Amino acid sequence: MFRTGKETNGSNRGRQIMAALELNPNFAIEDEQSLRALFEPTHSLATLKCQNTLGAHAREFIRRSPFLCIGSQHLDGKADVSPRGDPPGFVKVLDERTIAIPDRPGNNRLDTLANIVANPNVGLLFLIPGFDETLRINGSAALARDPQLLKDMAVAGRAPKLAIIVTVSEIFLHCAKAFRRSRLWSADHFQNRSEMPSLINMILDETTGAPTDRDEMRTMDEGLEEDYRRTMY
Repeated sequence: MFRTGKETNGSNRGRQIMAALELNPNFAIEDEQSLRALFEPTHSLATLKCQNTLGAHAREFIRRSPFLCIGSQHLDGKADVSPRGDPPGFVKVLDERTIAIPDRPGNNRLDTLANIVANPNVGLLFLIPGFDETLRINGSAALARDPQLLKDMAVAGRAPKLAIIVTVSEIFLHCAKAFRRSRLWSADHFQNRSEMPSLINMILDETTGAPTDRDEMRTMDEGLEEDYRRTMY
C-alpha cells in the first residue's frame, strides 16, 4: 500500500533513521463518493440522534464529565487537539445551546486559543471515567473575559483568565465500541508508566539532550512535580 521514500535522519539525540512513506495513489481515497462506496449506509438512528440543543441527558453527561478534548484549526489549515480537565462540572451549561469552558494555566503555547481567534469552528469530546460512551459537540467558539462568569469558575480562589464559550451546532452521544476495543478503563490493561522515561526526559531526548546523570534528571523531574503543584490553578 505504501511506497518507500527518501530516508531521513534527525540530528538530535534519541532520534532514529526512519524511512519516509508515501501513499500509493492507486489505493488513495480522494473524494467522498469513493469513501462512502466502501461502507453500508448509516442507520436512521445515527442520523436522528444529532441534535442542536443540549437536552437533559447531554446536560447530565457534561455535569459528570471531568475531562474533554477540544479540536480546533487555524485558517492556514493547521489542526490541533488539546485536553482539558478539572473536577466534574467544570464545564458550565449557560443555556440550551451554550457552554463555557474555563481556561486553566498551561504552557502558554495558546494553540487552541489562537486557533479560535482565527477560526471559531471547534469539536469537543467529553469523557466520564468508567463510561464507555462519549458525548460529542461541534460548534462555534469565542473567548470571553466576563468577570462574573470567570468568578463562578474559580478553584481554590483563583479564577481563570478567560473562558471558551461554545455555541452548539451539533451534539450527539457516541457509542462504546472504541472504548471497549481499547479496554481503556480496564485496570488489568493499564500500562506501567515507569516503562517509559519521564516527560522532561523524553522532551530533552528529542531536543537539547537529556542529562546522563540520574540525580540531575531526578531533580528535574521533582521540579516538574513542584511546578504542577504551584501552577495547577
